[in-house]
Amino acid sequence: MPRKNMPTLPKRAPKIDTRRGAKKKPCSFCQHGVGSVDYKDLAQLRKYISDRGKIRGRKVSGNCQQHQRDVTDSIKTARELALLPYTQRTVTERRSGRGGRDDRGPRGPRPDREGADRSTEAEAIVESDVLNAEVEVEEVGE
Repeated sequence: MPRKNMPTLPKRAPKIDTRRGAKKKPCSFCQHGVGSVDYKDLAQLRKYISDRGKIRGRKVSGNCQQHQRDVTDSIKTARELALLPYTQRTVTERRSGRGGRDDRGPRGPRPDREGADRSTEAEAIVESDVLNAEVEVEEVGE
C-alpha cells in the first residue's frame, strides 16, 4: 500500500526500437551466390573484423546464420595460420598514468654505480700487490 506522503516519480517511457519496421540488411554472401567462405581471402574477412580485432556480430555485419558461422570459422582458421592477427595494435594519444615518461623524454645513459668502481679499483690494487710480491721474491732468490 503506497504512502500518501511519498512523492511519486514519473514513469519512464519505453524505448522505441528504430529498426523494428526497417528492412533487414541482406547477407552479402547470399546476394552474390557465394557457397562457402575462404579463409585465404583476407580482404573479405577484414570486413567482418572490428578495429580492435573482434569478430563483428550478425546484426552488425548483416550475414545470415550459416554464412556468419562460416565467416567466424574462416577468421579463426586464418588467425591460427598467422594470416590475420588476433588483436590489432591500438595507439593512444593519452598520457600513461603509472610509470610513464611521456613528459620527461627518453632516459639517458645509466650512471655507473660507485660500488662497481670501487670493486674494480680494489681488484687493480690486489693485482698490482701480487705482481710486486712476485718481483720481490725473484730478487731475493737471486
